[in-house]
Amino acid sequence: MDLKQATMRRVVTGHAEDGKAIVLFDDHVPSKVSRPDTGIVAHWVWTTDQTPADITVKNDTSTVRRGLTPPVGGTIFRVVDFPPTSADVAAMDHAKVAQGLGLEMEAGKRYPPNHPLMHFTETIDYAIVLQGQIDMQLDDSTVTLGPGDLIVQQATNHAWINRGTEICRIAFILISSKPL
Repeated sequence: MDLKQATMRRVVTGHAEDGKAIVLFDDHVPSKVSRPDTGIVAHWVWTTDQTPADITVKNDTSTVRRGLTPPVGGTIFRVVDFPPTSADVAAMDHAKVAQGLGLEMEAGKRYPPNHPLMHFTETIDYAIVLQGQIDMQLDDSTVTLGPGDLIVQQATNHAWINRGTEICRIAFILISSKPL
């Protein structure tokens, strides 16, 4: 399957005025952001802006842009397609990549980046590799991940590098965390 063309069905439930469970949205993930410099495509499924979450929301929160990280106390659910990482990425400027992600990388807060795509977010991330293969590069190690692999990432420095020939699709749930 060509993931560039693949759509994902999204079903969002809620409550009618009388309390009955209903389907609010049964559609394809309507919102996506593409990065022309890397080819990465993020499909925004849902966001929340507080914990505990407001479970009475009836509007489509996937269209609210919050950057890479959720607001303090909030969450983001998105699915990301990582195309094979091109050789051009190695020459990219790390500061420009971080800026493009909407991240302010504080000097001295983490180890210096060992790859232009290296970044961190003040979140705990739950991730599931849905399709393809990818390397998660950390400060001093690299882990190769494939379909069905699960990741719990606690605000660590990392870069996603697809050394294969096919797109890798990963589902991410980012939850706001206390700063490291």
